[in-house]
Amino acid sequence: MGEEKDVAGKTIVVVGASSGFGRGAAERLGELGANVVVAARRGAVLDEVVAHIAAAGSAALAVETDVSDPLAVQRLADAAVERFGRIDVWVNNVGIGALGIFWDVPIADHARVIDVNVKGLMYGAHAALRQFRAQGEGTLINIGSVESEVPLAYQTSYAASKAAVLSMSRSLNEELRIVGESDRIKVGTIMPWAVDTPWWVHAANYTGRTPRMAALDDPQVVVDAIVSACVDPKEEQPVGGKARGTNLAHRLFPDLTERVSAKIAEAESARGTPVAHTTGAIYEPIVAGTTVSGTVRERMEREDEARHGREEDARHHRKSARH
Repeated sequence: MGEEKDVAGKTIVVVGASSGFGRGAAERLGELGANVVVAARRGAVLDEVVAHIAAAGSAALAVETDVSDPLAVQRLADAAVERFGRIDVWVNNVGIGALGIFWDVPIADHARVIDVNVKGLMYGAHAALRQFRAQGEGTLINIGSVESEVPLAYQTSYAASKAAVLSMSRSLNEELRIVGESDRIKVGTIMPWAVDTPWWVHAANYTGRTPRMAALDDPQVVVDAIVSACVDPKEEQPVGGKARGTNLAHRLFPDLTERVSAKIAEAESARGTPVAHTTGAIYEPIVAGTTVSGTVRERMEREDEARHGREEDARHHRKSARH
């Protein structure tokens, strides 16, 4: 198996490894024989990931890290080099969100999204690229989104942050070309569609309803893309048919695609169950959501069934009233 041959023995840092496709990628890379350095704020959950990787026969190191702290990110890089001697791949899996109409979301929450998604990703890229240049090679994988190209209503600061991720990756690739190192140091951007992970539980939410999105992808699609990029990074890699289709549609019909995307977001939000506003996990980690999958699709199915039941009851009531 090509992936196993090329990944085995390499040292790979995975940020955001306590849940979602960060955890899925870290565990899969360990199964393929990589040395994996896992980072996130929830140290106890990272220990679970390390145990999974160790059970697969690979070496792993957990480094509790808040990526919004540049000193913490540098300590992560230093710990990886101290333990394994080098860093071959850095997976910059950084992404929190604040859901709601822009002006309904507190400005502090928007600022936190930028601190983590843009500045946190920049800190990781800076530490990784300085290490890659010192050792002569390496691969940086930045996790963007379909929203890097196609903004989505109710996720304004998240969309802005993911546009910044793609722009940063593009600039870094050009700078590596300028200094003549683009053949040995690669920067790739993974751009998924909305994915069924605990991200939706961890996001701040000011919509007044449970978060939803149409046609959520399975996280395994993104896990596979990240593992593949560790071996063969692409400068820009939309993941899955929906991401590729939306990306193409936006290039051909930008205004129409943005309007359609906004209508989808609006319609899905309206179908959610009423909930109180929350800051989620954007400031402090929460206990909930440590798995790869977020089980959001199952919850949406239950909500839809309940709504259809209420609508059916209402139709029967109106029919009975007429008679």
